[in-house]
Amino acid sequence: MKSKILIIEDVPEMAQLVTMYMENAGFECLACESAEIALQKLTEGWKSDLILLDLNLPGMSGLDFLKKFREEYRTTIPVIIVSARDADEDIIAGLGYGADDFVTKPFSPKVLVARVKAKLERLAATEAASEETYTFGPYTVYCNSCVLKKGSEKIALSAKEYEVLEFLFRHEGQSLTPDTIYSGVWKSQYGDLTAVAVYIQRLRKKIEDDPAHPKYITTMFGMGYKFVRGDSQ
Repeated sequence: MKSKILIIEDVPEMAQLVTMYMENAGFECLACESAEIALQKLTEGWKSDLILLDLNLPGMSGLDFLKKFREEYRTTIPVIIVSARDADEDIIAGLGYGADDFVTKPFSPKVLVARVKAKLERLAATEAASEETYTFGPYTVYCNSCVLKKGSEKIALSAKEYEVLEFLFRHEGQSLTPDTIYSGVWKSQYGDLTAVAVYIQRLRKKIEDDPAHPKYITTMFGMGYKFVRGDSQ
């Protein structure tokens, strides 16, 4: 699976150049022209493995984005600032807000690719050594990398399917109403609660031997759903 790079850059030519080099190196890229658009994509479920962030952006600044991102999303995702601002105070502020590296424009695209590869390789080595796992039946969830496997076979899950599954097993044995699941996964008190049932059915089709008679994601009539670990094999 390709690593995903989120590029936040408001100059189209620069975004295209970086995207081209990253894709040629085997990465999947999403370029956003503003921090607001990038946050929206993250909210919609884009799972980024690394972020390349400009500081001078229209609307929300790169530093404000970085602060919000570190507060609301996975803090282990590397962020490399790529900016023409090279004053000491800018570099110190970026690193202080949680950036992992600071690259000054103009830069060598090949060197930037090398830095990205190095960051991802170190992150993979660190996460492999400290990967949190959760097992149920023949399945193993690799929580740091958001991956579900049945034995050695990877089970394809969408970002939202994984989030629903994780919310369920994090509350193993508890009866969860659709309202509780929706607010916990979609981070909203208001919305279409039928989405919960839709994603429950999708998960059952992928993990249950008989989706009509589920073993892991059970229905508590009048109460909601409950995740039951079952006997690990």
